Amino acid sequence: MEFNIQDNKPALLGGPKAFTGKVSRWPIYDESEEQALLEVLHSNNWGRLDGDVTAKFEAEYAKMMGMKHALGTSGGTTALYTMLGALGIGPGDEVIMPAYTFVATYNVVVLNYALPVLIDTDINSFQIDPQKMEKAITKETKVLMPVHMGGIPADLDKIMSIANKYKITVIEDACQAPGSEWKGKKLGSYGIGAAFSFQSSKNLNTGEGGAITTNNSDFYKTCYAFHHQGQTENAASFGTGEGTRGTNCRMTEWQARILLAQMTRFRAQDKIRTDNAAYLAKLISDIPGIYPAKPYSASTYISYHLFMFRYDPKGFAGMSRARFIEAMRAEGASVMTGYGRLDRDNYVLALAKNPHYLSVYGEKFMKQWLERIKCPQNEKLTDQALWIGQPALLGSRQDMDQIAEAMRKIQKYAKDLKN
Repeated sequence: MEFNIQDNKPALLGGPKAFTGKVSRWPIYDESEEQALLEVLHSNNWGRLDGDVTAKFEAEYAKMMGMKHALGTSGGTTALYTMLGALGIGPGDEVIMPAYTFVATYNVVVLNYALPVLIDTDINSFQIDPQKMEKAITKETKVLMPVHMGGIPADLDKIMSIANKYKITVIEDACQAPGSEWKGKKLGSYGIGAAFSFQSSKNLNTGEGGAITTNNSDFYKTCYAFHHQGQTENAASFGTGEGTRGTNCRMTEWQARILLAQMTRFRAQDKIRTDNAAYLAKLISDIPGIYPAKPYSASTYISYHLFMFRYDPKGFAGMSRARFIEAMRAEGASVMTGYGRLDRDNYVLALAKNPHYLSVYGEKFMKQWLERIKCPQNEKLTDQALWIGQPALLGSRQDMDQIAEAMRKIQKYAKDLKN
């Protein structure tokens, strides 16, 4: 496309806004969702132990994901927690995970009093760096837990090679990536299981909710028991269950029925996001200082939850990222900074002084852990990273053109815009 910025100044300098579109409301719903809620209401069966809607959702979701089994859960976090519980992860075990992720990935490890080992980032893809994963493995490493950030698959060829070499289980955190594929296979096909989130910001949305997918029938049964107080039947009993631990992570019939309604639109919405993200990446890839996240070549389909890119002030006459965000928002195109430095966050660093962790691991070991989780590339990424949320990707091609035009205007007048 040929851009015609002419002498239009950025909006912050008195020019017209570049973006004249309207970002889609989210969530999108109609009478289908209204009818779905009324169906559950009048059925008088609101929990999965009373009704059959959750089981119907699980069957449909497993089919959509190309997997043998799906298990609905109360959230993406509890999907991860359930899988770690099913694997018996606990004190003394180490779980390798990325530093660039939502804190929930960290929390589920800590809830099991296992040790989260944060790994540095491949800043080009925004994904975990497999080479640094391998270097972090010890005899206590029990799980590799890559996160498919923004819908872009992590490098599963290298991760699975490492897992097979050291005989370590892989759990995929695919909470942001329902529908994404690696070499033509849906995410979740590679590890023993995958977690998905249906929280209110997600591409498939029921406010809160999640799911586990797996092709391993034994693992599915163990996950089912863990998420249902150790009980293996789809009913409540007054007795105890199997194994030694369990909790309640069940999905409700309300969540499942809304998801079934939302799934009728998912594929069409997904294609719009994917096409627009690829188009936008091409439009802005030659702007100095703008670097769209670069998927690995084996990513045969990307279900974009976020459009992620890096902003380098050097390409904008040294203009700060904060000023760039301000300028973009003035143009009508909203961008956000995304995740911070999990490896340097006080919430995480305080684990080294947690009395339970000191009791299990000792003070010297926890001090060494603080050194192990330093991630310099992640620090660089979080200084530069910017996101465009998935509702904006549901817009038109013209919307993408205008977002790109906004960036070009700002870059052209960067010297005048600097604080």
